[in-house]
Amino acid sequence: MPSQKIETGHEDTVHDVAMDYYGKRIATASSDHLIKIVGVSNNTSQHLATLTGHQGPVWQVAWAHPKFGSLLASCSYDGRVLIWKEGNQNDWTQAHVFEDHKSSVNSIAWAPHELGAFFGMWFIGWEYICFYRTC
Repeated sequence: MPSQKIETGHEDTVHDVAMDYYGKRIATASSDHLIKIVGVSNNTSQHLATLTGHQGPVWQVAWAHPKFGSLLASCSYDGRVLIWKEGNQNDWTQAHVFEDHKSSVNSIAWAPHELGAFFGMWFIGWEYICFYRTC
């Protein structure tokens, strides 16, 4: 795919961009507390969804392997990790909310799909990583 400029519609700094497994959608994380899903193909892009649920800047987003369906994880300064699930096309809901932490969750990543629907996260000021199973 040739390079292209994509308008995200965010009103503040974008901290992360993640492309889905098929290269057809991107998710963006921003200081405006929002996650945007944008469809991309050839030289066009189309806003598909805006996900609201964090009460602080969203630092990172990560797509799960498609074998688990359309799942997206997000982490934020608000100390929460949200797992988003797409039901009908572009209809996203919060499937899981992890709020066991009292400080910013700065990074999140899914485990290789062969291990199941696990993800790990890193917290500011913590010296270890937590792992959770989502499905």
